[in-house]
Amino acid sequence: MRKKLIGHSCRLFFPHDPVKIVRAQGQYLYDEKGRQYLDCISNVQHVGHCHPSVTRAAATQMELLNANTRFLHDNIVQYAERLAATLPKKLCVFYFVNSGSEANDLALRLARQYTQHEDVVVLDHAYHGNLTSLIDISPYKFQKLAGQKEWVHVAPIPDTYRGLYRADHPDPAEAYADTVKSLIDEAHKRGHKISSFFVESLPSVAGQILLPPGYLQKVAQYIRAAGGVFVADEIQTGFGRVGSHFWAFQLQGEDFCPDIVTMGKPMGNGHPLACVVTTEEIAGAFTANRVEYFNTFGGNPVSCAVGLAVLDVIEKEDLRGNAVRVGNHLMKLLRDLQATHPIIGDVRGVGLFVGFELVKDRKVLTPATEEAALLVKRLKEKYICLSTDGPWENVIKFKPPMCFSMQDAERVTEQIDHILTEIEGGLSDLDNKTKDG
Repeated sequence: MRKKLIGHSCRLFFPHDPVKIVRAQGQYLYDEKGRQYLDCISNVQHVGHCHPSVTRAAATQMELLNANTRFLHDNIVQYAERLAATLPKKLCVFYFVNSGSEANDLALRLARQYTQHEDVVVLDHAYHGNLTSLIDISPYKFQKLAGQKEWVHVAPIPDTYRGLYRADHPDPAEAYADTVKSLIDEAHKRGHKISSFFVESLPSVAGQILLPPGYLQKVAQYIRAAGGVFVADEIQTGFGRVGSHFWAFQLQGEDFCPDIVTMGKPMGNGHPLACVVTTEEIAGAFTANRVEYFNTFGGNPVSCAVGLAVLDVIEKEDLRGNAVRVGNHLMKLLRDLQATHPIIGDVRGVGLFVGFELVKDRKVLTPATEEAALLVKRLKEKYICLSTDGPWENVIKFKPPMCFSMQDAERVTEQIDHILTEIEGGLSDLDNKTKDG
């Protein structure tokens, strides 16, 4: 029925042997036969699948009211006030929307209206959403489609493992930031003007990349000097996923503040809720164009009730602390595996944003793409859901619900150990077992 009715470009996990999930709780998924799967990838269900506090808040508000957002309601302002408390003070004007793609599209409009410039600088292999405007600034997508627009400028990924400037470079942050400055200078020579720099605070589709400390500050300096604004995409990394901070951009230093921040997936725990926050100055320029911004259900009473409940759960269940403790434990376990499995070239991450990269050779860093696909397939057979990312699909990524436990980390790494032992020992037939790839 799915093949008949649903567009074939809407792909399933494990397409050659898909899983039918009928219920979920916390970090666990259950199929129609009652079998439990450990979910290591559902960052959308930020505080856990079907969290009772969140579902109760949604149901209670749904029974009372869900109305057009042009009526006054307490939930939207209370929610904005709670979010403001987690952000630098200059970020104080909120626009609520329904999805991360809507948020990034609005951020692009805000940047262009404020600067009166068009051009955008992005990182290679970035992904910012599925609207046409965002495909245009997402190399991960447009490189497979119509190609790069003349107003888009693509900077190298600041990957200190296999990028242009690596961990042995004396100052990789400045070196990578200077590539952005070179793009700006080249654009100016051609008569173009920069509106914005869009960046995921931790690039995920690019392979779970940790940006070198100081990189964002230096880039922000160059972008602002060119008359542009700095947009931090926190759609996959916000709301405490990094553990030590509420927002991933704060990893670059407490004094660093973007001009616009976009939020999405985690804030609604699966409910359609997203947001853009910016400065009074940028918001004022957007208002001055005399065109109303109207989003019928962005920030509706039910969505904001859900958002408030998610914030409560993060605090009451100490999910940021859990991200630190479990994330550190997971990283240690993976690094222990790295010491015994040559195929693991790099382990990187912070909090519950973790990845490990498989390579055929640690010196030349040949991507072990087939082996990564086989590992994911074999883990699924062990009732563990993981997936790959990165330009060569050789990075195994962890972005689980924030209730992920120490025992979950031990369970998955134990299975990774067994499977990699088989792969490295030549006991698995890659030709026959990577068709899901």
